[in-house]
Amino acid sequence: MKFTVFGYWGAYPEKESATSCYVLETEEKNVVIDLGSGALSRLFRHYELEDLDAVVLSHFHHDHIADLGSLQYALLVQQHLNDSKTKIPIYAAKDNKKDFERLTHNGTIGKAYQEGRELHIGEVMFSFLRTKHPKPCYAMRMTDGERTIVYTADTSYFSGLVDFARDADLLVAETSFYQGMDGKQAGHLTSEEVGKLASKANVGELWLTHLPHFGDHQDLVKEAQAQYNGNIQLASEGLSFGKVE
Repeated sequence: MKFTVFGYWGAYPEKESATSCYVLETEEKNVVIDLGSGALSRLFRHYELEDLDAVVLSHFHHDHIADLGSLQYALLVQQHLNDSKTKIPIYAAKDNKKDFERLTHNGTIGKAYQEGRELHIGEVMFSFLRTKHPKPCYAMRMTDGERTIVYTADTSYFSGLVDFARDADLLVAETSFYQGMDGKQAGHLTSEEVGKLASKANVGELWLTHLPHFGDHQDLVKEAQAQYNGNIQLASEGLSFGKVE
């Protein structure tokens, strides 16, 4: 399986970029992980609408779902143009009934996932962990039996993340704040905490994502490196891990 970054900013996108969005690609499926502001146009640089098989959402903050309405209306238009009735499943937790109900539209259908239960999409198994964030949010662990990728989504630090990310080949961790800052109230991680998480969980590689709009991002890398000896990369559009075999 192959994991690729399409959006990596927190809160709002900078020019010519997007907030949280990733694609998990296998021989069978192209699964979009979160669909933040500006993400759909970035996806369309590489995929046709009909290439997208499913969407999995971590939570319902706008920087993770802002382009969902655009996707739904794109599917609606294509249904009329091509006389198609195809619907894309959108997976999310059902903590908030109103948020979840909006997932079902002419071109999409909402499907619930649950913490503690496995979700299979094609050959990939997903598992979920509720994080520490103001709005209910879920980290994701994805494996095809050969490689494992963990995406923290939005969260402050807590010990359960270590076990959830244990021995993953890749950890994609939100890094909203710099060392010495306090992200707990906002429900976000610092660079130092991300480095500690990667080290304690013994992950193979670390990506820093959900990046802040201030400071020097290279400082995030340096601060995480003080805690973790493995390979660290700043998320950027097109950054990818693994391959489709």
